[in-house]
Amino acid sequence: MTLRTRRIQKGWSQEQLAQLCGLSLRTIQRFEKGENASLETLNSLAAVFEVPTQDLQTPPAAEVDGSATRDKKKLRRARRQVRNLKGFYVHLLIYGLVIALLGTINLFSASSSFWAIWPALGWGCGIAMHGFLVFKPFSVFSSEWTQNQMDKRVRE
Repeated sequence: MTLRTRRIQKGWSQEQLAQLCGLSLRTIQRFEKGENASLETLNSLAAVFEVPTQDLQTPPAAEVDGSATRDKKKLRRARRQVRNLKGFYVHLLIYGLVIALLGTINLFSASSSFWAIWPALGWGCGIAMHGFLVFKPFSVFSSEWTQNQMDKRVRE
């Protein structure tokens, strides 16, 4: 159980807890925000709450707020999306440069047919597929769709 939870269960304000422990208000605020506390501070708090010092050092895994984990997942997802977007734009830029070069070569060669259209069409299909994977215009069968369907079935 976190310090804040214990304090609220007792109905104490941060100021009241600081007075009971003989600590400063700022020390209580820092510890509640997750900063490390000295052993002396932990001993004072443990004495007031009548719990072992170890109980105040690290909350059990079941009580750890999941918001930090969710934030990390969101950050990882955002990084992956930006990396995929960057990869698509690099792919598109290379496509444009190479197809322009092939078109120029085709125009200045003695060829009677415009053969540069075939690599442009083939590679263009690849660019289109890459774009669909990055921008996901149709979200059917995406991970979000799957999660929504699972949530819907669990609620039933």
